[in-house]
Amino acid sequence: MDAFFGGLGGRGGVVVRQLPLSVTVLLVVVAAWVFYPETLADPRFRLALLAHTALLTLSVAVPWGRLPAKACAVIPVLDCVAIGFTREAGGSNFNVLSLLLVFPVIWLSVDRDRMGVVLAVAATILSAILPPAVFGTPPTQASMIRTIFMPLVMAAIAVTAHVVAGTLYRQRQTLVRKDEALADTAAESVRRQRLLDAVLSTVNVAVQVVDQDGQDVLTNKALQTDSALSRPAPPGSRPWLFEADRTTPVPPERFPAARAAAGETFTDELYWAGESWAAEGGAGQGGASQGRGMRAYSVTARTMGSGSGDRRGAVITFAEVTALIHALSAKDNFVATVSHELRTPLTSILGYLELVLDEPGHEDIEEELKIVQRNAHNLLGLVNDLIAIASERIELALQEADVAGLLAGVVASSSAKAAGSGVELVLDVEQPLTARVDPGRIRQLFGNLVSNAIKFSPHGGKVTAIARRADSHVVCSIADTGIGMDDQEQEQAFTKFFRAARSRETAIPGAGLGLPISKTIAEGHGGSISLSSAPGKGTTVTVSLPVS
Repeated sequence: MDAFFGGLGGRGGVVVRQLPLSVTVLLVVVAAWVFYPETLADPRFRLALLAHTALLTLSVAVPWGRLPAKACAVIPVLDCVAIGFTREAGGSNFNVLSLLLVFPVIWLSVDRDRMGVVLAVAATILSAILPPAVFGTPPTQASMIRTIFMPLVMAAIAVTAHVVAGTLYRQRQTLVRKDEALADTAAESVRRQRLLDAVLSTVNVAVQVVDQDGQDVLTNKALQTDSALSRPAPPGSRPWLFEADRTTPVPPERFPAARAAAGETFTDELYWAGESWAAEGGAGQGGASQGRGMRAYSVTARTMGSGSGDRRGAVITFAEVTALIHALSAKDNFVATVSHELRTPLTSILGYLELVLDEPGHEDIEEELKIVQRNAHNLLGLVNDLIAIASERIELALQEADVAGLLAGVVASSSAKAAGSGVELVLDVEQPLTARVDPGRIRQLFGNLVSNAIKFSPHGGKVTAIARRADSHVVCSIADTGIGMDDQEQEQAFTKFFRAARSRETAIPGAGLGLPISKTIAEGHGGSISLSSAPGKGTTVTVSLPVS
């Protein structure tokens, strides 16, 4: 309708509004010719019909688009007058023609300007009083009733039409605004979709969006290049997604998409995609190429929720870390190789130092030799730590031992260091706490933790060592009142060679191996180690060891 009326222009709009009345007048003429032919012979009736014809011609001929917008209102006003003359000329048989006033009245009233209603009522009154005055018709009871009630009825119709038209216009404007807002939203959605597509096609991280049933909603090209990431292998085929050990196939229910669809969230979990080591090679000569075609991915998943809290799916990212894994492996191999090469001459140096110290005649440099011996022992300990951390596993000689006694021994041996740093060292243990452990490794673990606590505690600080039994575990905690760590530092605390920025700024000695080695020792015993800290409020490291 908008397109139709919008294409008519000013002239076409006037013609379309005039046509209903003109067609109805034509039907009246036909009816008069059939039922009252004598009426058509009346010159006054013919003049009235000629007026209607002239108004239609005027609607077509006048270029209304060039005139002021309200100029066309003259047509419905004259229509009312012409209807009055037609009705008056037709006599009592054509009194019903007063109903034709509805056409011009509605035309005038649907305008948003209230002046149209006033014109409609005025034109109706004019159609009731002007024709009798012109024709010299004496007033009758019927004409008086028509003169009074017809303007009232038409006024009611005019007001109703004006109100309804105004309501429809406002509703239409509201719909137009909503359509415009919807169009803007759709355009913004398209723009964002294009931006998202550009981002997803640019990044080299594979992205997969799944719904609550695990079905793909969105993937990027990086994911599509490796089908092993997003879906399980067909039944009977060779598995192509493996756990971090590169040999254990991932079952379908443990695929990242399935886990994410079930509502599980995880961060930086390692998966291997491709042919397994066992499928690519065997032992011996073939073992050198095992796993050559496999790719490592760090996988992260986050669930998506609706405004009502319902789960709507998940977003999964796959970052290929094959080169990083290989680089870390090469680094560990290098560290292990260099450490082994360093341990041999260090052991020899320590042996010869002991021989020199046992021989008489070196009393004048004995103190210097002991300093060399102590530093050589420290260096050998660091080398041993490097070897242990590079291999990520340790050899354990398990036996029944008193964990509380081991902790007490470490605290006693560290008391001199604590006193020299102005740190109070407190022991709180239950005696005894027997567990099946490697005493040497547990002493090393406690030594690392107590040493760290003393190093990072300021003068006047306090270090508390606690050991308790909790069900089938022995739980030990080392708490200090030192500089503490923020959340980001806590996440990396057990990473090899990591040192907090504050420790570097204050030149606190260390290689960043104490906590990683302690973690390796604890997990080697089947236990766990955790850390809680806050900047400026100290750190607490808790170790849980199974009794057996």
